[in-house]
Amino acid sequence: MREISLGIIGVGRIGKLHGENIRRLEGVRIKTVSDIYVDAIRTWAKDMGIPHVTDDYLDILSDSEIDAILICAPTDLHTQIIEEAARIGKHVFCEKPVSMELEKTRRAVDTAQANGICLQIGFNRRFDHNFKRLRQAVVDGAVGETHILKITSRDPNPPSADYIKTSGGIFLDMAIHDFDLARYLVGGEVEEVYARGEVLIDDTFRELGDVDTAVTVLKFDNGAIGIIDNSRKAVYGYDQRVEVFGSKGCMVVDNDYQNTAQLWTGGGVYRDAPKFFFLDRYNEAYVEEMRSFIDYIRNGTPPLVTGHDGFQAECIAHAAMRSLKEEKPIKVRDIYERIGGETWNRSR
Repeated sequence: MREISLGIIGVGRIGKLHGENIRRLEGVRIKTVSDIYVDAIRTWAKDMGIPHVTDDYLDILSDSEIDAILICAPTDLHTQIIEEAARIGKHVFCEKPVSMELEKTRRAVDTAQANGICLQIGFNRRFDHNFKRLRQAVVDGAVGETHILKITSRDPNPPSADYIKTSGGIFLDMAIHDFDLARYLVGGEVEEVYARGEVLIDDTFRELGDVDTAVTVLKFDNGAIGIIDNSRKAVYGYDQRVEVFGSKGCMVVDNDYQNTAQLWTGGGVYRDAPKFFFLDRYNEAYVEEMRSFIDYIRNGTPPLVTGHDGFQAECIAHAAMRSLKEEKPIKVRDIYERIGGETWNRSR
């Protein structure tokens, strides 16, 4: 089995997580990591057995021994690096969102396709064992024709003000995971989006032009209706629940818990709170998305989530932002038309 050589661009929290997960995969090595704060990552890289550290990501792109790259750098650098990597034939795993601007995202996705590289986007929830089981039930017809999808997605604590400033807002930063999961589970495209949001947790969100609580209604092209509720603060932990209701029945995915123990007393039934952090809840999903990326490089197996999926989720997010602002439902085709028309969407 040929060894796969990787480079990681951007070594913050998520870059380090991917690096540590890659160590669990057979026949894969990280040759080089790059970060502008290069001195801050040298010890980590040494402990990880990574031989090369640089402050210039072009050192990774120019290395012919490196088969593929992971882009974990700030969002405003994503499309530039994707296009540069695509033109020299390196496969790319890129964290979400691809960009804050749909025109840039489309261009990057088109460049990747034109150069025949894999562009996998970091929507790790598709790789969660519970959600994969739910998707399979939909495919197998176990719940019949999908009528209603409900997604609850609530963080345990709000992010810092510095993070909010550059996040793109609740829809492009947080709910975008749910938009992708909704497309994956229903197996259809979103035609219309209606979003409402409020500031109910922290006035910092209002000051920065964002909301901390939102509900989004999605209308799918196959007739299904999706309801997503998001909150930046659930005091009891990381709340991630999904329900698919259809003509033959209903399937539910509950939260993951640290254990399944319950205390039954005369005063009630008690159990521990859900896992409190997204890295705990989706730890194995992060490993599986890396395994999928490597499987494409080694065997050509189509990735579960593509650059086009990243673009579609961004279109829904932009429709939600516009809906919130204009206080009315927004057709997703109106978002497409702004950047070249619906034919681009349907051709993929």
